[in-house]
Amino acid sequence: MKSTLRKVSLPALAAGVITIMVAALMLSAPAGAATTPTATFGKDSTWATGYTARYTVTAADAAALNGWRVEFDLASGTTVGAYWDALLTTSGTHYTFVNREYNGSVAAGASVSFGFNVDGTANPTNCRLNGQPCGGGAPPTTTTTRTTTTTTPTQPPPPPGTIRAAPYIDITMSTPSLVSVANATGHRHFTLAFALGDHSGCNAAWGGTIPINDARIVNDVRALRASGGDVVVATGGAVGPYLEHVCGTADALLAQYKRVLDTVGGNHLDVDVEASIPHDMVNTALVRLQRERGTSISYTMRVQGDDFGMDPYSITVLQNAAAKGLNVLVNPMTMEFGSSRASWGDAVIAAAESSLRQLRQIWPGKSDGELKRMLGVTPMIGRNFNGKIFTQAHARQLVGWATTNHIGLLAFWSVGRDNGGCPGGGVSATCSGISQSTYEFTNIFKGFRG
Repeated sequence: MKSTLRKVSLPALAAGVITIMVAALMLSAPAGAATTPTATFGKDSTWATGYTARYTVTAADAAALNGWRVEFDLASGTTVGAYWDALLTTSGTHYTFVNREYNGSVAAGASVSFGFNVDGTANPTNCRLNGQPCGGGAPPTTTTTRTTTTTTPTQPPPPPGTIRAAPYIDITMSTPSLVSVANATGHRHFTLAFALGDHSGCNAAWGGTIPINDARIVNDVRALRASGGDVVVATGGAVGPYLEHVCGTADALLAQYKRVLDTVGGNHLDVDVEASIPHDMVNTALVRLQRERGTSISYTMRVQGDDFGMDPYSITVLQNAAAKGLNVLVNPMTMEFGSSRASWGDAVIAAAESSLRQLRQIWPGKSDGELKRMLGVTPMIGRNFNGKIFTQAHARQLVGWATTNHIGLLAFWSVGRDNGGCPGGGVSATCSGISQSTYEFTNIFKGFRG
């Protein structure tokens, strides 16, 4: 705005009063009036070697957008990594993002956003929206950027988007719905369990029985996303048939991963490994998925003991993933493991710290901060099968530890159990087995911000 004022006022001195009046009329127009669509760049977080950014696409006040395409250039050496809420194609240093099927229609004056991680420090240039200049202003520079860089701790990127806490929800159960939990708690990020193979084999279905495009589930996810939420799709789990087993090739498995993600409109995938899998084939499919779509990928792994960490097979899977160059968040299941500690909260944190030490051995070239960002932790709330009880106090203890260490993700099993409907009872799929208020753990975990 300041540069516009200078350009108007200088000719006015030479051209006289008429130009000054025109300038005054221009300045009196509503500041928010938009006659053309815009794409505005913004940074959500920065670190020494990169940043998380987003473009907000806003339709003109008088006309809706029916589809959008945002393209820009990045300097050589700066690249886009993970991205979400858009589809990406690249040509050298030129990046083109187009809308997904759920966010292409933008009402007049309304906005949608998509985000991405950047490896490097250069800002986008030559931005164009549907072939025209983006018109959304320049990326933040100068004093603001320098201040952020010098005052923010040096950390690698968080998981894509704004997902920091994503408790698991058994989406095969009709209640609770995603939207009902979000309305009750304000928390809008969940992990959907589980996409499995159906009776025909390599064909994804929820729980192996419910069609992947089931209207109840898809509409629930769409409503959640419309309110600003997001989901992680989980495969695998405690029972099969795993997609990773019944899909015999990397091509077939990749196609099912894409199908599930496209159905829910997401770009976050979790592979829950509670049985052996053809890990070389699986990691081949995951690497291709990540390279083609920038998908955020996590492995949820069994814990053998609080002093030991993850079991040996989990380490084998992760070593193979590291060798293939897969960028992965590692999410140990801090439940049902052996411990001699009196406090189950202490045991859960000890298991997480042991898992972190294992990550240092698998990825020796990464910094401590980078490794912590690669770590997730998932306990089982309330009563566990081994007789241990994860209480509300333990949840607050874990959230405090996770916040201090800036880990990548917190989750728990499961939202359907997050109520006090069976205090003193055994382990149940629909209640925690302890005295608690409804969604008390969800409310505690949503306080984790990374």
